[in-house]
Amino acid sequence: MGRLSVNLCGLEMDNPVIPASGTFGFGYEFAEIYDINCLGTFSFKGTTKDARFGNPTPRIAECTSGMINAVGLQNPGVEKVISEELPKLAKCFSKPVMANISGFAVEDYAYTCEKLDKESQVGWLEVNVSCPNVHGGGMSFGTSPEAAAEVVRAVKKVTTKPVIVKLSPNVTDIVAIAKACEEAGADGISLINTMLGMRIDLKTRKPVIANKMGGFSGPAIFPVAVRMVYQVAHAVNIPVIGMGGVSSAEDVIEMMLAGATAVEVGAANLINPCACRDIINDLPRVMDKYGIENLSDIIGGVK
Repeated sequence: MGRLSVNLCGLEMDNPVIPASGTFGFGYEFAEIYDINCLGTFSFKGTTKDARFGNPTPRIAECTSGMINAVGLQNPGVEKVISEELPKLAKCFSKPVMANISGFAVEDYAYTCEKLDKESQVGWLEVNVSCPNVHGGGMSFGTSPEAAAEVVRAVKKVTTKPVIVKLSPNVTDIVAIAKACEEAGADGISLINTMLGMRIDLKTRKPVIANKMGGFSGPAIFPVAVRMVYQVAHAVNIPVIGMGGVSSAEDVIEMMLAGATAVEVGAANLINPCACRDIINDLPRVMDKYGIENLSDIIGGVK
């Protein structure tokens, strides 16, 4: 094990840096830019049981220190992900990958997770109960402890690999939802997904995004994410993946001090395609600056 290595739900990772789902495609697109094997792993594009075209355009709006998106889980469906996307990924990525899964019914989650659980390339299942921009989708599960737990129980019945539940910040008590997921059998928690935001075009006096509202991400939400990671990490006994506005090696260390075992990087990838590689390369310098020998030693270092 090296200075940067961590153990996430029983799987060793060379470093804790993970490109977040929806910002890194299926990986092979970024492999044309740099060797993605430098990553700890990555969470591939959110996958559903059936193919989805996504929301109408425009889907993106720029904001101060962030962005709003309402892509709507556009993806080819789990069957094509398995038959077409994973074989392409296997040619350029030699590590276990994190499969991100969404659904519109408990049965959808179970079906898609069971399919991906059988794939040797998949190391973890990241179950998204938090997407705020698909009508009737993840948010309705992620805002209720009971509903989130129901999804976890259904998925755990049909899978053998670690199940990490991705939570929404658009709730009153995120700790209660995290604890319900842990009690239902979740192996880890990832948070936060995007916050719900909106922009209005002053010329047209209409919402900038066709969906009206979408997921707000970027550096502006980082303090909220750190707070929620701290709260959840100190309330559960399973690993936490922190995300939300992470854009530097310093941010990674701050998230880990708050209690994160690993850290996902989202919007930063859309600004700089090499963001994750650059963060990983900069981690040793920042560790030396703050007297950190091994990253695994600082997880939850702030009480």
